[in-house]
Amino acid sequence: MTNFNLSNLETIIEQRASIDDGSSYTAMLVKTGIEKCAQKMGEEATEAVIAAVTKNRPEMVKESADVLYHLLVVLRKMDIPLVEVMAELETRTAQSGLEEKAKRAKK
Repeated sequence: MTNFNLSNLETIIEQRASIDDGSSYTAMLVKTGIEKCAQKMGEEATEAVIAAVTKNRPEMVKESADVLYHLLVVLRKMDIPLVEVMAELETRTAQSGLEEKAKRAKK
């Protein structure tokens, strides 16, 4: 079991995003702009879907890591801290998913 969590990853992304010596993929990605960051997130999500549909467990683990990383990069570009997303998830778990979905449909 690992102690690594999404908050750790968010901190690493924050630190690496400001590296200017050309050694950081995160910094390079962040500098490309939100459109490219979002595109990469979408590509990784598609690869995760393919891994799931083909029932390729090792690839699903790898692609899931890529999706989480790229999601956090997009959140950083949009100045949305992970704690806001977690708070939203917390409010949603206070009710059933079907109740929550029905409330969104009414809006």
